[in-house]
Amino acid sequence: MKKHFLLSLLMTTVLHAVPLSHGAKAESPTPGFNNKIPESILTPDTVETRIGTLKFFDGIPDAKAAAALFDNLDLNRGLQALLNGMPASNFEAGRAGHIALGQKKANQVVIFDGLMDSNSLFLTGNAGTVYLTSFLDLKRDGPTVVEIPAGTGPGIMVDSFTRNIIDMGPPGPHRGRGGKFLILPPDYTEADFNGLIPKGVYTFASSRSYAVWVLLRGFLKDGKPDYSSHLFRKNIKIYPLSAAANPPKMEFIEGTGTEFNTVHSASYKFYEELHAVLDREPIEFLDPELRGLFASVGIQKGKAFAPDERMKKILTQAAKLGNATVRALFWYERDQSEFLYKGSYWKRGMIGNSHEYLKDQGLGGRNIDARAQYFYMATFNSPAMVWKLIGKGSQYAWGYLDGNGKHLDGGKSYTLRLPGNAPAKKFMSVVVYDSQTRSMIQTSQRFPNKNNRRDKMIENDDGSIDLYFGPEAPKGKEANWIQTVPKKAWFVLLRLYSPTEAWFDKTWRPGEIELVE
Repeated sequence: MKKHFLLSLLMTTVLHAVPLSHGAKAESPTPGFNNKIPESILTPDTVETRIGTLKFFDGIPDAKAAAALFDNLDLNRGLQALLNGMPASNFEAGRAGHIALGQKKANQVVIFDGLMDSNSLFLTGNAGTVYLTSFLDLKRDGPTVVEIPAGTGPGIMVDSFTRNIIDMGPPGPHRGRGGKFLILPPDYTEADFNGLIPKGVYTFASSRSYAVWVLLRGFLKDGKPDYSSHLFRKNIKIYPLSAAANPPKMEFIEGTGTEFNTVHSASYKFYEELHAVLDREPIEFLDPELRGLFASVGIQKGKAFAPDERMKKILTQAAKLGNATVRALFWYERDQSEFLYKGSYWKRGMIGNSHEYLKDQGLGGRNIDARAQYFYMATFNSPAMVWKLIGKGSQYAWGYLDGNGKHLDGGKSYTLRLPGNAPAKKFMSVVVYDSQTRSMIQTSQRFPNKNNRRDKMIENDDGSIDLYFGPEAPKGKEANWIQTVPKKAWFVLLRLYSPTEAWFDKTWRPGEIELVE
């Protein structure tokens, strides 16, 4: 073996030593060089680009070209900062909206006793469950206790980058039986409480941020919110662990019918929202790559966000492009795997099919397009929205185009057939949203939705239900009608709470949203 290897090496050396044949010759040298240089590594003196004609002296850009390139670089980084910073701005806008309502302490919560209606600007809010929502400040209060009662619906806690901390209710560790959660700030670990707290009293949950958003849902009973409203008001307790011996009395702020905004900005203000999050949270809250991207446009922890006029103008343009880009990503879906059915325009509720937005189980890295469009259109994040949990949790589907792939026009009329035997133990609902605000559409109908456990609708002989959408109700079909607005676009979310096997195996499938000619 060794002999053959040496012989092969010798033959290779001899062959390489053979001079060029008479038919071969070296290429002519490139001017200015001794040898022929590949064209692919050279920069011409003039380069035509999307940002104009760039001039160079032997590969060195002139001052005008350099200025244009820096403007383009900053514009692109501003655009990427918006796309990648969407989860943080989403969170911060929600926090600001709650503060505006007066929710500033751990024992203060916003409750929608009469359900959320279209007065509230809340990304794809639900009109079919009783919401209880609150923000925690772990930097101020330290470890904080959240007590929830048995019978609570699916609940979620997220950090300041809208990353899931822990699920509550049926999908959570207590499986709907209620319990006590101890939420730990970034600088605490469960081991810090060894010997101080009896084991089993609390379910520990660690947050990477000081600010935490808590959302609980309560189910309707007999089509009414009273049961869950009473359940929350009587049993919910949130307080700093330091006050466990004498927790402060809960204060409930009514959200039903209230005008308040929790939707993040689509303008230069977006970057101010992003800066507020980064400046408040610990440095390890985000990885160095994201921190570097945000710092490249002047957003850095411990430093004021004060761009000069040039940079402010560029970021204003970047925000406009970013806002337009995310809307294009949502309404012109390029990833065909996002559609739930072949030949259908129903899109998967958790865009990207991963609550961590990992593409192909992480082999494709972070699915930044999916993350950006999800947090532009919705809020909150839970693995329970991806997992197959029969009879627990919730599932969603976006209905945002008609059966011909056209956007939904509020001046036209449409129908949607939902087969009988809805695959949801708790309820199935369809809510209509405004394409501008991504919040419930505002019409003469306070609750622009239909819920199969609350609303008395006309059924077909086979148990299916035809819903109608348009500016005017079709005669005799008022019970199945949801109003839309001329010259305004809309979309829907199909919700299934406590989904059954028929949803996951796709033996139950909604019809397409069809235009009535």
